Amino acid sequence: MSSRVFDFHGATRYVFGSGALARLEPEAASFGRKALLVIDPSLSGQGLQAQAADLLKAGGLECVLFQDFTQEPEPAEADAAAARAREAGCDLVVGIGGGSAMDLAKAAAVLALNDGRAADYVGVNLVPRPGLPTIMVPTTAGTGSEVTWTAVFTTRASKIKGGINSRFMFPDLALLDPVLTLTLPPGLTATTGLDALCHAVESYTSVKANPMSDLVALEAIRLISANLPLAVADGRNLPARENMLLGSLLAGLGLANAGVTAVHALSYPLGAIYGIPHGLANAMLLPHVMRFNALGSPEKFSTIARVMGMDPTGLTSKYQAQAASEAVLDLMSDLGLPDGLAALDVPPEALDDLPAKGLALARVMENNPRAMTPADARAVYEAAF
Repeated sequence: MSSRVFDFHGATRYVFGSGALARLEPEAASFGRKALLVIDPSLSGQGLQAQAADLLKAGGLECVLFQDFTQEPEPAEADAAAARAREAGCDLVVGIGGGSAMDLAKAAAVLALNDGRAADYVGVNLVPRPGLPTIMVPTTAGTGSEVTWTAVFTTRASKIKGGINSRFMFPDLALLDPVLTLTLPPGLTATTGLDALCHAVESYTSVKANPMSDLVALEAIRLISANLPLAVADGRNLPARENMLLGSLLAGLGLANAGVTAVHALSYPLGAIYGIPHGLANAMLLPHVMRFNALGSPEKFSTIARVMGMDPTGLTSKYQAQAASEAVLDLMSDLGLPDGLAALDVPPEALDDLPAKGLALARVMENNPRAMTPADARAVYEAAF
């Protein structure tokens, strides 16, 4: 038996299933009397904002709305949300939307009861005290933010992305209602779904993986690879949406416990400098990092290939492992994603600067199953072009 010691974390509670949003009424009432509702502004026209506010009011809570933020928000936007919560006397924060809304909500909750600004806490375990209780409601199957300890922000002036990582960021409750994902457009379904696949693959192959994270990550890979094409082809396919949301949840748990690897490290500068959405940036790099990493963890990558439907029987260990990257490339082709970074207007001269910027995220790169040099990183970016 292994002598390894590990722990496993996530949100305090999860409620999963069609209609789970209705639980917001009784659950919120158990946390407080006035809620800061952080909701993606793109959802305003879909009636979800009014529905959530009505549920909170039916539970006896006052509702303070905050939706003045951008996609992949700036740290200052979290400061503004926290200030709104303090000024209004909120004792609960509810985040509804994709990763941007939920990350902002989690950060606002801790900032409301801690001195300083969001930028002061970018790093690991820098938040000194717990924040307000939080309820997260995802409307995409991608980021897993509803169960993680991270909130990621983009400082556009300096073109840098960074995350607040703290045990105080784990949500108190996650309400996962697949019905809320039925109207997600095909393009966003594809890129957010591939973001979740990245979380699953990276956490499964991370050097910090453990038996618990392996269980959730591998099941996430199975669910996402089998159901993402179905959800993209027919957004009203509720079973596919359910499986995608469950896969995203499990991938988020893997991420929260084993971390991510070189895919995320190398994708951050693509988002910060060139404005490529996070899920799409990850997708562009995933198969190429997998091909590089296969030699560092051949048994796990061989397993990924099989779980994704490849049959590498008869191949050497090396090529069995590399079959996993081929499975991801096939999936991306089926989803109609751009065929490389050049199609996303990343200039060739970016290859001179991107490797150093990606490798600078040392905390993430330490999780990678194979050491990566600047030349290796450049080769990955070149393959992604």
